[in-house]
Amino acid sequence: ALKRCRSIKLMPGSSGHTIKKGHRGVDSTGETTYKKTTSSALKGAIQLGITHTVGSLSTKPERDVLMQDFYVVESIFFPGEGSNLTPAHHYNDFRFKTYAPVAFRYFRELFGIRPDDYLYSLCNEPLIELFNSGASGSIFYVSSDDEFIIKTVQHKEAEFLQKLLPGYYMNLNQNPRTLLPKFYGLYCVQAGGKNIRIVVMNNLLPRSVKMHLKYDLKGSTYKRRASQKEREKVFPTYKDLDFMQDIPDSLFLDSDMYNALCKTLQRDCLVLQSFKIMDYSLLVAIHNMDQAQKEHAIADGTSQADTRRPAAQKALYSTAMESIQGEARRGGTIETDDQMGGIPARNAKGERLLLYIGIIDVLQSYRFIKKLEHSWKALVHDGDTVSVHRPSFYADRFLRFMCNTAFKKIPLRPSPSKKSRSGTTVQRRTGQSGAPIQAQLSCETKAQVMTEADVEQGSHLGRPDLLPRTPPVDEANSDSIATTLSTSSLGTLSRCSHAWKDSIAGKLGIFHSRTDPCCFGM
Repeated sequence: ALKRCRSIKLMPGSSGHTIKKGHRGVDSTGETTYKKTTSSALKGAIQLGITHTVGSLSTKPERDVLMQDFYVVESIFFPGEGSNLTPAHHYNDFRFKTYAPVAFRYFRELFGIRPDDYLYSLCNEPLIELFNSGASGSIFYVSSDDEFIIKTVQHKEAEFLQKLLPGYYMNLNQNPRTLLPKFYGLYCVQAGGKNIRIVVMNNLLPRSVKMHLKYDLKGSTYKRRASQKEREKVFPTYKDLDFMQDIPDSLFLDSDMYNALCKTLQRDCLVLQSFKIMDYSLLVAIHNMDQAQKEHAIADGTSQADTRRPAAQKALYSTAMESIQGEARRGGTIETDDQMGGIPARNAKGERLLLYIGIIDVLQSYRFIKKLEHSWKALVHDGDTVSVHRPSFYADRFLRFMCNTAFKKIPLRPSPSKKSRSGTTVQRRTGQSGAPIQAQLSCETKAQVMTEADVEQGSHLGRPDLLPRTPPVDEANSDSIATTLSTSSLGTLSRCSHAWKDSIAGKLGIFHSRTDPCCFGM
């Protein structure tokens, strides 16, 4: 269905290309091009085509999706002067193709996207081009309301997605809460002698929320560090080795949130493995709420202050919070003022974070060329550390990294009744040769780290007032947070005033008896 057919010219190719990456380039006027078609012409064709295809689909009756619906391709010709089916436009002639229209209508309905909302988001206002779109050579557009992302894809990726649709349909029926991409439409603009295939997906990163850090994580370490050119960008995308260096103590989630996230990742990895998909990534964008407050305070009263808040999303299960399994409590032991669709978390300093995450780049199957690539890399490097690997191994390594290295759970909230009955004091422990926690960490941070360690190891230290630790997905590979504890931090904590202790303990959701001589009931 995706074979080349007669192309109709949309825009003349520009002869002044100066920059080119894959099919993406920049012409002599500075405008982005894709397969020699200018971005403005491509955006116009996309909006005209989607307006027509969604409108014509509304005349078709609602019914169950049939197997043949996944392979239907509809095509419409848009002459510049218009026709009895299409409006006149100021672009050159082009043809627009829609893949599996009935099936994708079902997907949109499953996520609560009404046809008029879909049209309004994509076609009412000009599409916004994202210029920090990565190294894939694709062009990315976002709708003006931040709801949808439009991405150009290669022929093989579009073909692979079309083959995936029956399985994708089955998976979404069983599990609409997923971190996998949510595909809302697959289209093709035939222009300039080329086929430009595009896919419409959910937008993971709302532009109205400032992201302070962004990581593309695969769970591999071979050459997984951002290049110098990437680091020079305004909003660089870092990789696994950068994450391990920048956030060595992991990102801490509420226990329920952690379990829900890992459960969702586990289910999604099984789906990807069943399709023989590999080389996907977890996109993790971090909004630091405490840092943002400081930035707003500095910019207060100036034009630099950004008070925009994300509008309520039209699609169901599309925010990071909605995409993970439903048993996660909003907030839990990590309270935030406004979660804005992000997953609440904290770093080792105790700063409040919002995480925006999703699995990306799933249209890579483990084809022969990928097998060849892995075999070649394995000859010159440890085969288990490279990103390209067989799907089953890739899924296991991916899940192990996310649930044991990238994310960890903070302590469970202890029972107040058990806590009040506890009068046991724990003797001061000896750290490893006095390795000090960084001097710049606040006393609040040290209190948090120490308390987490006690909960992790409470059963071994005569602390019956602490709940046992819930085992992570891979217990054998889980590192205890207590390894960050040192003698010097305990000494510092013992000098904290009781009023200050109450304040910090309240923030962390951990309570202690005022009669205890040391911080947090120790």
